[in-house]
Amino acid sequence: MFIYMIEDKRFRFLLTLLTAFIGGIIFNLLHIPVPWLLGPMASILIAVKLGKLPLYWPIQIRDSGLIILGYSIGLAFTKESSMQILANLPLMLILTVVLVSFCAGIAFIVSKLSGVDYPTILTGSIPGGLSQIITFAEEVKGIDITTVTFLQVTRVLLIVSFVPFLIISPFFKNTSGANLDKMAQQTSISFFPMILLFAVVCVICVFLGRKLKFPTPYLLGPILGTAILNVSGIEGPPLPNLMLDLSQFMIGAYIGLLLKPEKLQNKGKIITLAIISGLVMILGSFGLSSLLVSIYQVTPTTSFLSLAPGGADQMAILAHEVDADLSMVTGFQLFRLFFIYFAVPPILRWIFKNRPTSKISIKKSS
Repeated sequence: MFIYMIEDKRFRFLLTLLTAFIGGIIFNLLHIPVPWLLGPMASILIAVKLGKLPLYWPIQIRDSGLIILGYSIGLAFTKESSMQILANLPLMLILTVVLVSFCAGIAFIVSKLSGVDYPTILTGSIPGGLSQIITFAEEVKGIDITTVTFLQVTRVLLIVSFVPFLIISPFFKNTSGANLDKMAQQTSISFFPMILLFAVVCVICVFLGRKLKFPTPYLLGPILGTAILNVSGIEGPPLPNLMLDLSQFMIGAYIGLLLKPEKLQNKGKIITLAIISGLVMILGSFGLSSLLVSIYQVTPTTSFLSLAPGGADQMAILAHEVDADLSMVTGFQLFRLFFIYFAVPPILRWIFKNRPTSKISIKKSS
């Protein structure tokens, strides 16, 4: 009977659902950053490795979570942020290339010191969103998904822990500005029936993204579709926090099953180097932010959040909390996001292809 239950995918799914939910609840009670992403990841990892539980999480649920996340990120792409991108395009491109190159340099040093192959460390060091980069890494054959996930999680934890502390420190002068509170305006938009329109557009963009072989089409498609509608004047309603937590839960549970710590090479050295490299990334973006302050006369908080190596949604939330220039922060963050999705994958393919000993290859989109 027990063997039959183990082989039943429905039982394994319910077991995974319960395990992930317990992890999310515990992380939420402990006030750990992004609890509904990291909690399920941790609890499932523990359940698989210590309890040897036969867990199962359909990829379709992960993909649904990516669509929700993509819609949420696309909402930040407003007329204001698009104008910021157009007005500051040359500087954005230069600073983005410098920041990505800086991270690539750190990855090279970490690769040499740890003995882990450079493509894996490079993918784990790209300053994009946690879910987005891990999804991209999963599409690349030969990439060590455990090491990539570990590096990305370490970076996210450092950012969500240190960045809020830094922006309220004496290093930054937080002044209340006359910024347009776009998030507050959006709350007046009726949820129905507008959300149905955006849901249809997001699904259509997913299929178009798959046809056009976009990297992570379940995320990038909804981002582009939502952004186009938003900029054209058709504004989408913001999602409730419960829905955003649900999307993290759907993604986190899947990522937890991908983690294989027993395959993490040189554990002690990787952990130390991951923390050091994450701190160096933050310091590097802090240095670059000084350039923005001198050029645009913006507050240090606005410039730092514009260049901080975190996700666009996370930095936008912080910008809103400290009254930074939300359109500038989301403009810079979204430009880097699109740069990473459209420019970085071809560059990575070129790097992997030209490595004689590399067995790295990009999977074809199904």
